[in-house]
Amino acid sequence: MVDVCLLGCGGSMPTPYRSLSALLISFKGRKILVDCGEGTQVSMKQVGWGFKNIDIICLTHSHGDHTIGLPGLLSTIGNSGRTEPITIIGPEGISRIVNGLRVVAEYLPYEVRVIENPQELNISLYNEGMIIEDGLESKRNRGQIQLKTLKVEHSAPCLAYNFYFKREKKFNVDKAIENNVPKILWSRLQREENILYEEKEYNSSLVLGEERKGIKIAIVTDTRPLEEIPEFIRESDLFICEGTYGDDLDKEKAIKYKHMTFREGATLAKEGKVKQLLLTHFSPSMMEPNVFLNNAKSVFENVVIGEDRMIFDLNFQK
Repeated sequence: MVDVCLLGCGGSMPTPYRSLSALLISFKGRKILVDCGEGTQVSMKQVGWGFKNIDIICLTHSHGDHTIGLPGLLSTIGNSGRTEPITIIGPEGISRIVNGLRVVAEYLPYEVRVIENPQELNISLYNEGMIIEDGLESKRNRGQIQLKTLKVEHSAPCLAYNFYFKREKKFNVDKAIENNVPKILWSRLQREENILYEEKEYNSSLVLGEERKGIKIAIVTDTRPLEEIPEFIRESDLFICEGTYGDDLDKEKAIKYKHMTFREGATLAKEGKVKQLLLTHFSPSMMEPNVFLNNAKSVFENVVIGEDRMIFDLNFQK
């Protein structure tokens, strides 16, 4: 299971009824945060998922409504007792932004690592948390999570993200016996380790079944629609997309400020054949996004209008 919480659904500036952009993903007790606008800590406290187990922070871009909450959050994570490193990922130039924000969070009890503009990363889970693999073959078959990025079109360098959470293969006892695999190796091979035992090599293919479909989550915010996006989000179980403007009449504004309307987000969802569309990043001038819901539903049926602290539980298919 993967749990997703939309911590903040506002864009541009915070309002009394809407926190700024932030999304929290929880997988096997570890967490990934996407963006960290003002109000992120307050929403996290209200949800009660904790701070200490955030291992990775993905920033879409440098604008304040996506980053200003970062220094306070890093301090709070430090105060929670964390000592393991945290990795921050973002577009080109994000190191400068992170270092600038850390002027007020300079002394932390853990290391902050920054990765700029990666195309693809593999993430493994260990006792100490989520670890970015270094490109070499890992003990966990290059990670349980595959993270991919796409450069999108905004007024600052900006990345869209998708996450694919692998489902572990079933252990096949009959297959293990048929392949004469010693029982002492079964548990290690189930963890997809490669083993040299008594001068013979063993790998997980000798004991595990076929690949099973995982869970895909895509996040696309602060951009105009691009022809590359439908393939990037293809068959996502949850597609989180900006909907800065609900009214079709605001399309000129969307073009000018490099954002999207509800209808444009829904068109991407349809073209990408996603299961569910979650609209977020609403303009502060749009008091009631639900008024414009039909502009999206007329294109793509399974649409949800985001609200602060809305939670989605995504389960692996049987």
